[in-house]
Amino acid sequence: MLILVKSIMAMMIGFIMAVILGLIIIPILKKIHANQSLSVYLQRAHKDKQGTPTMGGFIFIIPTVAITIIFILLSKIMVSYTLGIILFTFLGYAIIGFIDDFLIIKKHDNKGLTKGQKFMLQVVVAIGFFYLFMKGDNEPLLWIHSLNIKMNLGWLYGIFILFVLVASSNAVNLTDGLDGLAGGLCVIAFLTFGIISWNTDWLLGYEDIAMVCFILVGTLLGFLIFNTSKAKVFMGDTGSLALGATLGAYAIITRHELLLVLIGIVFVIETVSCIIQITVYKLTKKRIFPMTPIHHTFEKMGMQETDIVKMFWTFGLIAAMLALVYGVWL
Repeated sequence: MLILVKSIMAMMIGFIMAVILGLIIIPILKKIHANQSLSVYLQRAHKDKQGTPTMGGFIFIIPTVAITIIFILLSKIMVSYTLGIILFTFLGYAIIGFIDDFLIIKKHDNKGLTKGQKFMLQVVVAIGFFYLFMKGDNEPLLWIHSLNIKMNLGWLYGIFILFVLVASSNAVNLTDGLDGLAGGLCVIAFLTFGIISWNTDWLLGYEDIAMVCFILVGTLLGFLIFNTSKAKVFMGDTGSLALGATLGAYAIITRHELLLVLIGIVFVIETVSCIIQITVYKLTKKRIFPMTPIHHTFEKMGMQETDIVKMFWTFGLIAAMLALVYGVWL
């Protein structure tokens, strides 16, 4: 019961602080013209979104870090090596996203960092994660929990970690294309990993990283007050890269890397749709989907944005519940 109360308290405080910060920061973003520049392919369909402020990720990033520090000072959260790795990943990818958003705003177009520059920065932080992770006496193991199999990947585990972090950060980034879509799916995913973290009692600082997960869920719910249709602010790469990489970090640290595919199934589908589209087009000059990521295909089919978001949320929630049955119960 104490665990449940602590989790609810963390979410409640996170929610309140995010809403308060949102009321403060959105007028500031508007005043400095931190506006989102839309892709040329979306300017007709999303013309009403032109000029909406971006970098709204600060609405959940700042309160999450601030509350974590306050809880540490109040001894509600203990400082641990594991917690340090989570915060390193969260802030590291947030900085990459901020640089990208800043350049987009400065140039007044949809071109921030080049794909190569963004990838290299993501790899650098991923290498830092791997170094810290292995310094914590963690073995390069891939666990298949249902079969009770532990596979020692050796040096290949470093490449695997790099793939998980970069892929998950970009997957959330690609999904962040409709009002509330990525934010709502991240609420579901982090809530799931919060529960999974509570169950990893073999992990140093497992309770503390679970608390951070619930804090983040609360701040994301506060962010959604301003991000659901019609959005008053977008999270930008500042938020999406940080969220995606942190999901990957939780999966790696709790040894549920494979389960991340199910928990983030919508993110996976969105990413795979882009890979298929690009691959087929390069080979045949033909398109499989009217537009990718796949949420835009549903828009092309005539579905309302809010209906697409609700459908994807529902699908993500069902997948997360199945993941919990496997990850915690079985």
